[in-house]
Amino acid sequence: MNISRIPTQAAPWYTHRWPWFLMIGPATVLVGGAFATWLALGHPDAMVVDDYYKQGKAINQDLRRDRVASAMGLALQLRYEGGRLNGRIESFGRPLAAPFTVHLAHPTLPQRDLSLLVRPDPGGAFSVSLPVLEQTHWQVVVEGKRRDWRLARSWDWPRQQALAIVADRP
Repeated sequence: MNISRIPTQAAPWYTHRWPWFLMIGPATVLVGGAFATWLALGHPDAMVVDDYYKQGKAINQDLRRDRVASAMGLALQLRYEGGRLNGRIESFGRPLAAPFTVHLAHPTLPQRDLSLLVRPDPGGAFSVSLPVLEQTHWQVVVEGKRRDWRLARSWDWPRQQALAIVADRP
């Protein structure tokens, strides 16, 4: 008795589930890599300073300005409410009526930094219109119009409703 084998034709590869299951991993890596590339190219980092020596000299200049603020006995109070930055500046407890600049530096995006020229009234009080202040951890630098003194501090708005900066005692 002769039994002949009838060849059965195998189904094409794409009808089986195992090749598809094995391709899920590499396909996921390709999609993730494309997304990471899109993020890296679409959101470039801020540039690093090239001249470290010059930057170090600038830090020493800032320290000198901090010492001038201490010698002047400067104190500043700020509050942001209703689209306005309100506050008061004093020197040894007396109002300071000289114009100054307030810089609000965004922690990650330099294009969102704000610089405001402030002219306080004779009582040292001021109010400046400000766009909607983003809820983040701002770096606040206040300096004289001639850049002869400086006060600096971080401000976690809106967790801290008000900010007080007092120059260190000399």
